[in-house]
Amino acid sequence: MNGLLKGVYQYRHFIASSIRNELVNQFARSRLGGLWLVIHPLVMVAIYAFVLSAVLSAKFDGIDNDYAYAIYLTSGILAWTLFNDTLSRCLNLFVGNGDLLKKMRVPKVTLPLIAAGTVLANNLLLFATIILIFAFLGHPPTLVVLWMPLITGVLVLFALGLGLVIGVLNVFFRDLSQLVPIVLQFLFWFTPIVYPIVIIPDNMRHLLMFNPMYPLVSAYHDVLAYQRSPDLFSLGVIGLAGGLLLILGLWLVRKANAEMVDLL
Repeated sequence: MNGLLKGVYQYRHFIASSIRNELVNQFARSRLGGLWLVIHPLVMVAIYAFVLSAVLSAKFDGIDNDYAYAIYLTSGILAWTLFNDTLSRCLNLFVGNGDLLKKMRVPKVTLPLIAAGTVLANNLLLFATIILIFAFLGHPPTLVVLWMPLITGVLVLFALGLGLVIGVLNVFFRDLSQLVPIVLQFLFWFTPIVYPIVIIPDNMRHLLMFNPMYPLVSAYHDVLAYQRSPDLFSLGVIGLAGGLLLILGLWLVRKANAEMVDLL
């Protein structure tokens, strides 16, 4: 572990410059630039809100706003976007950077940090935009928004740990690159993002305990939509799971280092 931390410290400038280059290259030839980071998820929210708001608007008694469904949906989409983007980047992290790993002596641990840093920077821009929109809609943030760094940190830890494990396994089992997007689609609809939990039958709600995204999305809903403190116990459990996954991922990287280079 000390060797990994030492490698991160030694290559800290490489990590920072790589994140900056990733952000610049994303929109180097785009006139709207970073606005596309905001446009895509907000268009998705607008479509769902237009189609479902009339049906589901009455299900949000805890949100005193005419745009309750849009606020609830946007809060959940913010959480899901961060998780989905982090996991998707980690999935092909080593496969997509095979040439870099062969040509340069770069510690493999720097790659997930670059991916997570890039996704987090993008998500922070989206978060700032959403806060402004909420204020415009008459739903300005309260002091409970100070919980967001903790919630975001737990989400990134879990997504990064899971993504690192999947990224290593994908080097050996390439079918994972096709399977994971399907699982993510299922997980999205299995998580109360587009719909509130109250529409799930009581005899089926216990299944949500097997969904690791439910506590995270609920925390985003609590803070941003309902403006109340999140469930810290559930966040602690997910944070512990994320920490264990990250340790497992780092162990796999170290254990399979030689085999990965050969396969790449």
